[in-house]
Amino acid sequence: TLQGSLRVFGDMMPAVTLCHDSMAAAAMQGFATATDLADYLVRKGIAFRDAHEIVGRAVRFGIDNNKDLSAMSLQELQTFSGEIENDVFAVLKLEGSMAARNHQGGTAPEQVRKAVAAARQRLAVQQT
Repeated sequence: TLQGSLRVFGDMMPAVTLCHDSMAAAAMQGFATATDLADYLVRKGIAFRDAHEIVGRAVRFGIDNNKDLSAMSLQELQTFSGEIENDVFAVLKLEGSMAARNHQGGTAPEQVRKAVAAARQRLAVQQT
């Protein structure tokens, strides 16, 4: 049952060790920032349909060359679109990707803090 699973999970959590470097590296695998690159191109005035096609070509290049978007040079990225400038690297980093989702339920640090505070408040109410 859910209650039993939650109890087991709660007992496990104190023994969990988080490897932040490993988690960050894993989060950047699989072209996790591809949507961020498309959003970046749209902000530069490119139609989403075209941005999607550009990102698809960049991802294909990355797969063929075993290179993540964030590891590509500016010159490599510019072969897919002349609209790409040095500021692209801010959105291709994990921190930039997370910060871009600054809405309720999003991954921006501010939103995560709010969600944690709300969850703690709900737990406190349930425990009384």
